[in-house]
Amino acid sequence: MPKIKERQEYVRKLLLRGLTAGVIAGGSLIASPASATPGGSGVTGVVISQSTLNGMDYIVRRITLPPGQSTGWHYHQHAIFGVVQNGTLSHFDSSCKSDGVYKKGSTITEPGGSKYVHIGRNLGKKPVVLDVVYIMPHGTSLSTDAPNPGCDFQ
Repeated sequence: MPKIKERQEYVRKLLLRGLTAGVIAGGSLIASPASATPGGSGVTGVVISQSTLNGMDYIVRRITLPPGQSTGWHYHQHAIFGVVQNGTLSHFDSSCKSDGVYKKGSTITEPGGSKYVHIGRNLGKKPVVLDVVYIMPHGTSLSTDAPNPGCDFQ
C-alpha cells in the first residue's frame, strides 16, 4: 500500500511543478483538440508546461472531456500519469470492459505500448478535467489513434 501512496504523491508533485513552471515562465497555454480518435465535439487538450532536457520531453497537459464525450481509442508509446481534477473518468480497455473509474482527486497511470489500447469516457454530468504528465523521448507523439476494438461504444 505505501508504494501506491508514494506514486500518487509523486504524480501530484510533478503536476504541481509543471503547473507552477508554466505560470512562472509565462508560457502560453496552447489549446488544441485532444490527440486521439475524435470521440465527440468539445474534447480539448491544453499544454500547460513543456520542456526538453537531455533528449526527454516533459509535458503537463490539461484534457477536458464534456459530458457524454470520450478521448477516442488510442494508446501511448510511454507510460503517462494523471490526476482527475474534476468529474469522473470511466476508463475502458480493448476488451470493452471497465478497467477503472476515477473520481476527482484520483491518480491514474496508463502503461505504454500498442497492446494497451484504451478509451476514457465521461459518463457523468460534469466535465472531466485531467492533468496529465508525459515523460518521453523528444519528439514522440503524445498518443497514437487506434481503431475501435469491437466495442459497442466510442
